[in-house]
Amino acid sequence: MMNDINTQPVAATISSKRTFSVVWIIPTLAIIIGLWMVYNQFQSEGPMIEVTFSSAAGIDVKKTQIKVREVNIGEVTNVSLLDNLEGVKVSIRINKKAENLLNSNTQFWVVSPKITNNGISGLNTLLSGPYIEMSPGNGGEPVREFIGLEDAPITPNGTPGLRLTLNSDKEFAYQAGDPIIYKGLTVGQIEEVSFNFDNRVVYYNAFVEAPYHQLITDTTIFWNASGLKFQLSTEGVTVESSSLDTLLTNGVTFGVPEGSPQGNIVSDNTRFDVYSSYEQATTPNYVKTTKYLLLISDSVRGLSAGAPVEYRGIEIGEVVSVNYTDSSFSRGLSSEYNIPVLIEFAPGKIGLPDTDEGLADMDTQMKRWIEGGLKSSLKTGNLLTGKLFIDLQHFPKESIKQVKTLMGYPVIPTTVDSLALLSKKTADLLDKLNRLPLNDLIREFKTTMQEFKDTAESVNKTSKDVSEFLSQAEKETLFKQLNETLASFEVLAESYSKGSMPHEQVMSVIDNFNHRLQQLQPILLQLDQKPNSLIFSNEKGANIQPQAQSSQGNK
Repeated sequence: MMNDINTQPVAATISSKRTFSVVWIIPTLAIIIGLWMVYNQFQSEGPMIEVTFSSAAGIDVKKTQIKVREVNIGEVTNVSLLDNLEGVKVSIRINKKAENLLNSNTQFWVVSPKITNNGISGLNTLLSGPYIEMSPGNGGEPVREFIGLEDAPITPNGTPGLRLTLNSDKEFAYQAGDPIIYKGLTVGQIEEVSFNFDNRVVYYNAFVEAPYHQLITDTTIFWNASGLKFQLSTEGVTVESSSLDTLLTNGVTFGVPEGSPQGNIVSDNTRFDVYSSYEQATTPNYVKTTKYLLLISDSVRGLSAGAPVEYRGIEIGEVVSVNYTDSSFSRGLSSEYNIPVLIEFAPGKIGLPDTDEGLADMDTQMKRWIEGGLKSSLKTGNLLTGKLFIDLQHFPKESIKQVKTLMGYPVIPTTVDSLALLSKKTADLLDKLNRLPLNDLIREFKTTMQEFKDTAESVNKTSKDVSEFLSQAEKETLFKQLNETLASFEVLAESYSKGSMPHEQVMSVIDNFNHRLQQLQPILLQLDQKPNSLIFSNEKGANIQPQAQSSQGNK
């Protein structure tokens, strides 16, 4: 049985069994957390933008912050030069929450301490350092590349108000930051200035803040309000000033002319003309005008282009040119040379239509007036300024048959003004006085006065000598009389000296007088005690006693 047992070895079956080791748990978790942090950082990280500036002054990588209303929304990550070396490119990482603020209207500028015409700004950066300010835009398309501003915008984007375009071809100019004034209040500013070389017109982009922008309508006019304005005219000297701000800088003001409707509110970028003054802005712009010529025989000093032409005190035109000439006019200077002055009338100023029909009616009326004796004269509008104007008056007794024409213009006859005539007569009188031989008369008068002066000096000297002689004689007589008086006094004093006869007689009289006074002393004493003793006796009588009468006696 032992032989039946199979003694051959049996092959063992080997199977592999894989198991996860605990050692791999920590690395796996670290990888998962790392991937989650990367994904979270990518999801929470804002976009990268690029802003181009002219220079990188004040900008530092990882230090310069991006702010909106003093809130940090980003940081500068890199600064590099442009390929053309005309500026720098600043890479900025913006927070995810501020991504919606980025569009084509967003503005960037560097805030640092600056002193400009508008004042001092950026003083808070002296301690914190410069930063980049961002002004969010509205309505633009999403972009990631921007061009930075050199200076802070006058009016940041999103400020409520109205943007206008002002244009002017006058001899005045404004700068960015100059105020827009309304009745003394600053309601806006000039933002940007540009010049049109084709039209030679300056354009100003202006902004009027809310709610004052509602004052701008289609009937509003703008005019210059810069500094102090001195105007010399026939009315005198006029001084105007809008506000204290415009005394040092330029400014623009606006308003609706008196008598005009308020009009409708305008939209953004509406254009307005800027006039030099309110009077110019409100003066109607007449299209139709007619011109006439004057031949002035008086002096035209004080008469200039723009001077008014008045008819009975009403302005109906103005002077176009003084000493006007053209190729058809040639007259040599002589004593009869009259200065041609060109003037123009506007039919609209006298109530006629500003049309060809109104122009024809005015020419007809003017021809009738000239033939009927209408004449012009120079008059002084103001004695202080010396400005002249043209005055038209009727002289029916000096009518003419036909209107003359010179250089293609009708000629209005002239007459001399009464004041000018008086001035001329005064000048003639002065000329006659100047022709008198005043120099010879003055010379002879000076000679006579010199002789009179010499005679007076001689008389004065003689009078002085006589006075001295009389004074000397009076002094000698006085001294002689004084000496004689003193000598007599000395003789009298010696005659009354002690031991002389007169002295003894005087002393005897004095002693006798004293003796008499001693004898009178008892009498004087008695009179002092009883003043009536010299009249009544001093003896005492018996006292009389009163007695009663008897009854018999009474019977």
